[in-house]
Amino acid sequence: MAQPEVQAFQAETKDLLDLMIYSLYTDREIFLRELISNASDALDKLRYEALSAPELKGDDDRMEIRVDVDPDARTITISDTGIGMTHDEVTRNLGTIARSGTKELRKKIRESGQGDSSEDLIGQFGVGFYSAFMVADRVVVVTRRAGEKEAWQWESTADGFFTVTEAERAGRGTTVTLHLRPVDAELGLEDYTQAWRVSDIVHRHSDFIPYPIKFLERHEEVERDENGQPLPDAETKVVLEDKTLNSMRPLWIRSQSEVDPKDYEEFYKHLTHDFEAPLKTIVSKAEGLSEYHSLLFIPSRAPMDLYYQDPDVGLRLYAKQVLIAEKSANLLPSYLRFIRGVVDAGELPLNISRQHLQQDSHVKKIGKWLTKKVLDSLVSMQSNDPELYNKFWAQFGRALKEGVGSDYDNKDRLLPLLQFNSSQDPEALTTLNSYAERMAEDQKDIYYITGESRTLLERSPHLEALNAKGYEVLFLTDPVDEFVLHHVNDYQGKKLKSAAKGALDLKDSDDETNVEELKTEYKPLLEYLEKTLSGEIKRAQISTRLTKSPACLTVDEHEASPWMEKLMQQAQGGVQKRRRILEINPKHPISQGLLQRVTANAEDTHLAAYATVLVGNALLAEGAELNDPVAFTDATAALLQASVQ
Repeated sequence: MAQPEVQAFQAETKDLLDLMIYSLYTDREIFLRELISNASDALDKLRYEALSAPELKGDDDRMEIRVDVDPDARTITISDTGIGMTHDEVTRNLGTIARSGTKELRKKIRESGQGDSSEDLIGQFGVGFYSAFMVADRVVVVTRRAGEKEAWQWESTADGFFTVTEAERAGRGTTVTLHLRPVDAELGLEDYTQAWRVSDIVHRHSDFIPYPIKFLERHEEVERDENGQPLPDAETKVVLEDKTLNSMRPLWIRSQSEVDPKDYEEFYKHLTHDFEAPLKTIVSKAEGLSEYHSLLFIPSRAPMDLYYQDPDVGLRLYAKQVLIAEKSANLLPSYLRFIRGVVDAGELPLNISRQHLQQDSHVKKIGKWLTKKVLDSLVSMQSNDPELYNKFWAQFGRALKEGVGSDYDNKDRLLPLLQFNSSQDPEALTTLNSYAERMAEDQKDIYYITGESRTLLERSPHLEALNAKGYEVLFLTDPVDEFVLHHVNDYQGKKLKSAAKGALDLKDSDDETNVEELKTEYKPLLEYLEKTLSGEIKRAQISTRLTKSPACLTVDEHEASPWMEKLMQQAQGGVQKRRRILEINPKHPISQGLLQRVTANAEDTHLAAYATVLVGNALLAEGAELNDPVAFTDATAALLQASVQ
């Protein structure tokens, strides 16, 4: 036999394993649930692959999980007849901790500290297998891939290394043997070789597993007479009996009234390997021409890959309780990709291909039904439990907003679910419905402004006239908000209007006449600014949105906002900045003083410096970067020097 391969874990494993074993876990019995869940997944994969390759099962039709204990050797063994692993799969799957997020996991651990608060991190990074090391000081895995002849043994003591060796295994599947640590009540290390303890853990955490979890139970018997009394001098015999520990009845087909909420919670944890309870459980059943069962969950927190380009998402799809797709991403629209759960449809053929699955009319019908159920649940949550909905929004609101531009059938249902920061309340979020109800009698439009942060937007000069009138303004600080606005022009007949774009119609007929008079009066200054700042602005005009500041910069109604330009620059690079509109406040002393200087002497050597400082201050006031910092500081210095001489 070849020499064992000694390999180092691919992540910073020694410290990470120590953190997982001693910091992340407090409920140590969870290890058994995690290993049973892995075994169940292996059986699901075999069942799915065997639909197109029945030879994978060979002559062995057993689909089961076994738990065996040896009190003398202090071992507990979990084995399955599932898909098994090849040499490369063993190295890849068991030799890498948190492949997609090691750095993020370590960061979260440091942020959360030790104890219960860290426990919910496990499900986000897929490290459930390593929970074995919190009760064992050595773990041995023997596995054989279905359809392969070779078996492999993986072994580690969590010291940062593992070995892989050729092994022998009679059939397909995987066996995980844990060499248990000594019992220590203070550390929460119980005796997991006791039959009653194993039975209790399985019943509480894994009763719903759809495969039999078998346990070889040992008990003593004495030969008895017809009255049930022990016979004299009868010898005690040790009887071994195979016992199935779980009910195996899928939760999603059981009536909700007969299922304890704790059972749903445990099923969610089994399904997702999350250590935190779901935020919301959605149980649904459709009857009629087609019958579907679904058990869906909204997690308590967003997974780390939710906004990755290709997140690992999808619902488990069953047909008459037989798994046909482990992750079917097309059952729900992408903006609901955070939903976890299972769907069981009675009309789908068991051997349907992935390509046909995407095109199947039943699957499309199921998708519409599921989307409706999820949105119904969110509407109910928003109305009946606002506090819970706020928790949901904090984690998944950004994803939900994506649906406004991608799911036109449900756009009108999604819009009332959206929440935004608002000038009306410094802390609480608001909906479009609530905004509309609070609108002033003379207010025509719903006003908003986009930017990087609420702090910057609250002080924006673009809001001065709106604030003076007491009009509420929505602060849109999420990058996806710009995308949403492209698909929402109005709400309940009221136009959505940017406070920083186009003309701001806040004036009455008298004001209209006054603005025209001001345009004539300020024509010399406006023409001078357009000429002097031609490289930075497209035009200069009288402002109707300023009451305190001397100037601000705006764009035309249908142009991209400065923040949108910045986001595009960060994403793509090479995006050329548009020239913007310089608006001046005719009632401000600076504007009045500049008009007097231009009228008196258009060749005044300080006018160009004043113009540069004016547009620079407008940029700084909105939190933007200066187009030319050197020119701005030179102009400022020149004016300061002139003022002190």
